[in-house]
Amino acid sequence: MTETTGRRERKKAQTRKALADAARRLFIERGFDNVGVRDIAAEADVALTTLFKHFPSKEALVFDEDEGMEAALVAAVRDRATGRSVLQALRDHLARTRVTMSNENPEFAAFYQLVQETPALREYMHKMWLKHETALADAIAESTGAPQGDVRVAALARFVMESPSLVYGREEPRRSLDEIFDLLEHGWGDSSL
Repeated sequence: MTETTGRRERKKAQTRKALADAARRLFIERGFDNVGVRDIAAEADVALTTLFKHFPSKEALVFDEDEGMEAALVAAVRDRATGRSVLQALRDHLARTRVTMSNENPEFAAFYQLVQETPALREYMHKMWLKHETALADAIAESTGAPQGDVRVAALARFVMESPSLVYGREEPRRSLDEIFDLLEHGWGDSSL
């Protein structure tokens, strides 16, 4: 029974990945608005009903790794090294997973450009990020002993989640990310902006 269940789960994961890969490829080649879900199903060689069993909407196809992103954010806080602050751990995580990837991986850069240029995808991503923001705020509160719902924790989570979009497209995105996190860690200080 376990072998059958394992095989079934592997097949589901393969189908899901094939759909997401086909969608990303077609969206990047033709543009999000020029590709229909039927095109994606045909490209992945599955029935349209199979596509909707795996993805509730066309936008969801673009963000296949949604759950993994949230888990990684929470893990960056919960599993950080002793003596490492929450902000240091999140800075390193975002630099490694968002900033570096968008500049060193052409496929990721094309994906991110697609999202930025497509209003429906920007809106979907924003909703997705808000969901992750809540999970991140909960992890920060738990990790630091702050009460659930603490506005400072909510603000910190919001600023952390917005930082990748603020640095995208800048000449030195890593330096920009560091500046944002320095501001979060140390405040304005004596700076006269």
